[in-house]
Amino acid sequence: MNLALTDVFPQGNPYLQELGVEVLEYGDDRAVMALRLKPEFMNSWQVAQGGISMTLMDVAMGLSARAGVPDAKSSATVEMSSSFLQPAGHAGETIVARGHTYHRSTTMCFCQAELWNGDKLVAKAMGTFKLIRRLDISRKLDHE
Repeated sequence: MNLALTDVFPQGNPYLQELGVEVLEYGDDRAVMALRLKPEFMNSWQVAQGGISMTLMDVAMGLSARAGVPDAKSSATVEMSSSFLQPAGHAGETIVARGHTYHRSTTMCFCQAELWNGDKLVAKAMGTFKLIRRLDISRKLDHE
């Protein structure tokens, strides 16, 4: 099942839209995201820049954090650690991040993600996410 970004980000997400991120699965404490690697995502060795890998894993974990909470509108990354096992890929290839929430409290979620290029596991991440239940939180942030 492919979902539009607006299905999971009702107020939009220009950053992910510009990158070309696709939502493959969303629900049941899981999220799966895909990204076709573009030439501008490559580093000086002509492999995917680590930040691209981290972005995709971050989003997969953040979406998995709120996938199991009906009133959650968003989530915010509190902490994230990543391990790069091998280069994520080259321009033209597609990487897929699989996020999963393995524990949650009333406000915090503990998640993990794996990043795959075909049948190769290329990176892993763990993260802590705060659930956000109000979309107007950005107005509060503007005043601080």
